[in-house]
Amino acid sequence: MIHSANGKQIRVMLTAFRDGLQSVFGGKVRVDDIVPALRVAVEAGIRHFEFGGGARYQAPYFYVGEDPFEAMDRLRDAAGPGVDLQILTRSVSGVTLTTQALPALELQAKLMHRHGTTIDRNFDFMNDVENLVATAKPIIDAGMHHQLCVAMMGLPYTSQKTHTPAYYVEVVKRVLDSGVQVDSVCMKDASGTTDPRTCYETARGLKAILPDDVLLWQHTHDTASMAVACYMAGIEGGVDGIDLSVRPLASGTSQPDVRSMWHALKNTGYTLDIDHTAMNDIETALNDGLAEYEFNPITLAADARVVNFPMPGGAIGPNVHMMAKAGILDRYGDVLSEFPLVVESGGAWTSVTPGSQQYWLQAFNNVLHGRWKKIDAGYGRSVLGYFGRPPETPDPDVVKAASKQLELEPFDGDPLAAASDTLAPAREALASHDLPTTDENVFLVASASVPGKRMELNEGLRLLLGKARVNLPLKPKEARTDEAAAEPLAPSPPPATKPSTQGAAATRSEERSPPQASGPVTTTATVVEGNTKRVFRITLEPVSGSSSAAKPAMASDREESTDRQGAAGPAQEEASTVDVGEGVAITSPFGGTVEVLEIKVSEGDHVEQGQVVATVEAMKAEHDVRSPEAGTVKQVHVSPGDEVAAREPIITLGR
Repeated sequence: MIHSANGKQIRVMLTAFRDGLQSVFGGKVRVDDIVPALRVAVEAGIRHFEFGGGARYQAPYFYVGEDPFEAMDRLRDAAGPGVDLQILTRSVSGVTLTTQALPALELQAKLMHRHGTTIDRNFDFMNDVENLVATAKPIIDAGMHHQLCVAMMGLPYTSQKTHTPAYYVEVVKRVLDSGVQVDSVCMKDASGTTDPRTCYETARGLKAILPDDVLLWQHTHDTASMAVACYMAGIEGGVDGIDLSVRPLASGTSQPDVRSMWHALKNTGYTLDIDHTAMNDIETALNDGLAEYEFNPITLAADARVVNFPMPGGAIGPNVHMMAKAGILDRYGDVLSEFPLVVESGGAWTSVTPGSQQYWLQAFNNVLHGRWKKIDAGYGRSVLGYFGRPPETPDPDVVKAASKQLELEPFDGDPLAAASDTLAPAREALASHDLPTTDENVFLVASASVPGKRMELNEGLRLLLGKARVNLPLKPKEARTDEAAAEPLAPSPPPATKPSTQGAAATRSEERSPPQASGPVTTTATVVEGNTKRVFRITLEPVSGSSSAAKPAMASDREESTDRQGAAGPAQEEASTVDVGEGVAITSPFGGTVEVLEIKVSEGDHVEQGQVVATVEAMKAEHDVRSPEAGTVKQVHVSPGDEVAAREPIITLGR
């Protein structure tokens, strides 16, 4: 039984304000709704929080209409001086899902430090040592504490080649041998699938090679109900610090609650360095701040199946929300069952972002289109070596399929050197829209850039232009307890003038002061009838009537959802049709809401059966919309960037 005769205090980082938000809500939470709870936690004496990076960098401006740097500033102001605020970065991907060139990672590190970060926990989903060494340098040069991660998981199949204690210790040893500065080390299990014995042996092995002044941390998730047991094993092996959260952002896909861990350590000689009795006040403050949000039961409950489909808590939440939105939640189990195959075939990289999303999307594609018929771009690039070297050798047939479909040759060079320059195109886009080229603005656009994605759909540019999409997981309006606070947050308006290029958050807020409306103004209204919710997009004309006529409401401006989420996904990307009298409306192949990425035809064009007429985004992946029959395009109803729900026309073919 775990016991310390001399007593040992275990340090705690509270994750509620980053990983808790990501695991439960995909990070889609307004900063104003969590600042009061952070103040309560600081008043309770807590001095170490996770507050940024991961999805809490991207989610604010992808889905909340908020600038992530301003959100970080708000949290730093609430925390005050003398408090460690930590972020999570993804090696060659940084805070993005694609590989970044070194100048982008250097700018990222400078900005993260400028906006309040003291500690950067950096991991590589491949556990590629060269990646870990190269991406540590910008963190160190920026003046942050460099916490080296070894990424862990339990394999969903039998293998002794990787994901063993010896393998993890060797990864850390090789980084230490490189001479790069390592301030602390973390055993990071994003999926909560590593068994307690492996945690114990890994901790013992790492403590044997780490200098005395380098602390060893442990991170896991409670998705499989094993987190407390794994922490107990790690502490017995020598772990110095652990990550914990607090209800309602604890357990399930998140970290264990502080109170659970405090109770487990009773009479062992081990104690926590935070006061467990303060959790009730923090929980109350979080419940108050999150009163409008709808908690998805899937993200709150333990799921023992995760040991066979290693999926991070921070990714399960967003994927569940995306599947529900696309109307295919009933395929969830099918996707999970495909996981062991895609893990083994890919090369057993660790299931943590972006690798976990690549596993998920490839499993999703296998279910939707047939096994290996459509290789996800991220999964394929990982198999081919563009993110680094997978721990095990990928399946040669999958490598061949990825190379053919993506039109890329296998790669064994430096991923940083092969990454595209995202900074120059970002500066060009800002200049073309007469937007200030501050470091923050450049990075917002650059870090939202994805190969092949059109710049007008770039989330950073949309935010700065006042066109950010707001997609918060809120309760239906009638179910909210505070009607006064129920209005959705409006996206930031564009700057009225071209300001200086200084990056202070206060200045940048002033740059975006709301202009007076001189033309049509678009907003949304929600109508609920029984179990059906309809969201209408409404365009209002100014009273003067001097502007051009408003765009009529189209079917694509409406979103329908019922309690029967989870209509079966399509077997192929052929669109469905709706008879509209003198024409046939081609609609999305998904049962929920998707974003239109591209329209490939124009009015008057003749199309053949099976021809790709549009592309849409669902589950962060691009999907073709094919015409089910031949005909002439009578009307195009939507534009790139619009959202379209099931049964709503994208294109109408004339008869």
